[in-house]
Amino acid sequence: MSKILYVQSSGIDTPERLYAPFILAATARAMDVEADIYFLIKGVTVVKKGEAEKIEMEGFPGLKEVMDQAVSAGVKLYVCEQSTRLLGIPRGDFIPAAKIVGAATLNDLALDADAVLNF
Repeated sequence: MSKILYVQSSGIDTPERLYAPFILAATARAMDVEADIYFLIKGVTVVKKGEAEKIEMEGFPGLKEVMDQAVSAGVKLYVCEQSTRLLGIPRGDFIPAAKIVGAATLNDLALDADAVLNF
């Protein structure tokens, strides 16, 4: 099975950049392509509990709805532990679907992927 890794480094301060990884990853799953999203730097703020509910762009459903659709489709979410520490966000402050992992995981995911896209 093919695999795509989406890397989300943009945070809630740039809401227009937050939809693409979830929409593309859910689309990949519909195409029977494995899809992972790795959040680092400010990107970790996207999967902090309660933040996605605050984001809604005109003409699109709320980010929380888009995120839930991606997770339901089988998209895996990974959060960079070092980035959470950098921003001072405790481990328990993230949505249940987001797995906190180390930096080596990003390297492993990138090496295993057939394509890597950054947002």
